[in-house]
Amino acid sequence: MSELPLAGRSFYFVGIGGAGLSAYANIARAWGAEVAGWDARDTIFLEAVSDVDVAIGGEPSPPVGFEIVVSTAHAGRIEGRSRAEFLAELVSLRRSIVVGGAHGKTTTTAMIAYALRELGHDPSWIVGGVVPQLGGNAGVGEGWLVVEGDESDRSIALLRPEIAAVTNIELDHHASYASEAELASFFEEWLAEVPSVVRGWELEPVALDLGVPGEHNRANAATALAVLDAAGVERDAAERALVSFAGVGRRFELVGERGGVRVVDDYAHNPTEIAAALRTARELEPRTLIAVYQPHVYERTRQLHRELGDALGVADAAIVTDVIDGRDAPLPGVTGRLVLDDVPLPTRRGWARTPEDAAALALGWARPGDVVVTLGVGEPWRIARAVVEALPE
Repeated sequence: MSELPLAGRSFYFVGIGGAGLSAYANIARAWGAEVAGWDARDTIFLEAVSDVDVAIGGEPSPPVGFEIVVSTAHAGRIEGRSRAEFLAELVSLRRSIVVGGAHGKTTTTAMIAYALRELGHDPSWIVGGVVPQLGGNAGVGEGWLVVEGDESDRSIALLRPEIAAVTNIELDHHASYASEAELASFFEEWLAEVPSVVRGWELEPVALDLGVPGEHNRANAATALAVLDAAGVERDAAERALVSFAGVGRRFELVGERGGVRVVDDYAHNPTEIAAALRTARELEPRTLIAVYQPHVYERTRQLHRELGDALGVADAAIVTDVIDGRDAPLPGVTGRLVLDDVPLPTRRGWARTPEDAAALALGWARPGDVVVTLGVGEPWRIARAVVEALPE
């Protein structure tokens, strides 16, 4: 890289095992900084920082002289800059593209970064998921910095990119917004500060033969193509690049197939995303479609248990766990059973308090020809892996 804008600085990331901070750590290191970190436990994203000095468990203990960056999940544990403030600094250091929205922002961000790289534009990228074709959730080049923003805590408003895209607007974070109208107003206020804007809901889904399934991905691709056009990429070239995009980890990811049972894992966690993932699974023509949902946020579960139950009703069978490691405080009477009780008949319903119980129940139900889809923000991928590993050959 021709310049290292963070050279001479040292950063200690508290929550480095998260999707965001693991990516920020990699960017900071590539831009010349010394990097170390801490997390409460092992996560799938620690693979991306396997050669960084990372402590697991106990309490964070930053080396003397290190600037401290704290993830939202560990706010209040130790004094330091928020991850949002650090990301805003990164965005300010390069020509940047930021993608937000209720659904599809991870895949859309990855599509943009992938197409730019394939077409020789040498981007940097920060994506909230592992992108196998890009080698992880972050990468560094000389060109555009492509970033997935986060509206859940309003932190996307701190980012000042040259190009911004919002995929769609739907109320998903009830602790931050009182209504969908408030969310829409928030996005418009942010977009008013950006020179070039793409509103994904105004676009028709593409008619391309994509490498990722589902109508929702055709909508994601439409947003990505509009952003690439704003970045000066010729349309035909952008389309040729996008059709070879193979997806993001935990976005309808085939974890494995054994004994005639296919197991798919998906990050879907709100009603629209869950229904979209299960409708996409229907395209696989399963004998029986089994959904396993792990609730993650107590307030979302309280507000949307009816809609979540209805979405799981797209499946032939639904297994629901208790709320796992919710990022908000427990609420009296709010458990995964609220969702399960609202799954409509004739969908078969199964309660599994823990992920281990869910894997065991899914194994008991699954037969050759079935598709099992694990869903949720937390770590339902562990359920998916456990099912695959225990299936008979």
